[in-house]
Amino acid sequence: MKERKGLVTMAGKPVTLVGNEVKVGDLAPDLELIAPNLQPVKLSSFRGKVLVLSSVPSLDTSICDLETRHFNLEADKLGPEVAIVTVSMDLPFAQKRWCASAGVSRVQTLSDYKEAAFGLAYGVLMKESRLLARVVFVLDKKHVVQYVQVVPEIGKEPDYNAVLGTVRKLL
Repeated sequence: MKERKGLVTMAGKPVTLVGNEVKVGDLAPDLELIAPNLQPVKLSSFRGKVLVLSSVPSLDTSICDLETRHFNLEADKLGPEVAIVTVSMDLPFAQKRWCASAGVSRVQTLSDYKEAAFGLAYGVLMKESRLLARVVFVLDKKHVVQYVQVVPEIGKEPDYNAVLGTVRKLL
């Protein structure tokens, strides 16, 4: 399995990202994740929409909470041609509880808890913690990767303007 070191830190300490690096111009890997209702969801089910894939360590942490709430507010402004998905290793039950308590309804949460398939296919699985790194991917309607933002410090928010600017260009 491929490993990349030095791209990301957690609390200032370097972590190792495991899996295949997904780059701009790549066709996004299709795989199955688990929705809060325990049903499998294939990423290809979002084809035909611009897709923002937000990878986070856990919705129960302050920055992941802020990031997902922020994208939820932006989702209404972007309209029905855009889907925003937050992927974490949180159990589907925890994602469902978090969405209900946070009032998040426009961002779909999906869990990678079973096999870390997303983490490995997109190269965002942190070896040291088996959590996902904070990375944002923007896919066009054919699911070609148009933007990748690897947030260098897990405890920091992504550059929302850069993500949303890319999304708007694709509409």
